[in-house]
Amino acid sequence: MDAGQPGANVNGQDRKFFDVFFMVLVILAGIAVGLFGLSRFVAAPVQTEWMQTDERLRAQVEERIRPIGRLVTDEAALEERGEVMEPAATVATTLTGPQVYNTACTSCHSAGIAGAPRTGDTAAWRERIAQGMDILYQHSIEGFLGEAGYMPPKGGRLDLSDEEIIAAVDFMIEEIG
Repeated sequence: MDAGQPGANVNGQDRKFFDVFFMVLVILAGIAVGLFGLSRFVAAPVQTEWMQTDERLRAQVEERIRPIGRLVTDEAALEERGEVMEPAATVATTLTGPQVYNTACTSCHSAGIAGAPRTGDTAAWRERIAQGMDILYQHSIEGFLGEAGYMPPKGGRLDLSDEEIIAAVDFMIEEIG
């Protein structure tokens, strides 16, 4: 197209329009940001003072940050209010040999991890039983580091009683048949 035809200068006119339009938008955005900053600067002291002195607002804030409960450790104050409760009786439960085995022993003794004799492996258990049951119980309770591997004290479950560990050992020996 030559310069004399209609639409020949459209690309240049469009570019000029968009340049001016973009410049106007940038100037308006700058003015808006400046006015916002000025209003924050002017209103900040007034808003802070209002927030600190308005009783209704302070009551709302106090309500939102109020703790849900309160721990009272003064027994005399609790007795005075009639809120003393008797402590709950603890129920001691003793686990059976199979229960201890399933919760503490099976992870190593079912797969033979760290040299643990597998449950039901007659040959591996006969070697240990030959040392005497007292030694077997002692190694199970106190732990043992031998050539075949490592037995942690009480199988890593120090919360179990000695009797529960002995019951678990007896259960594993019964599984030999």
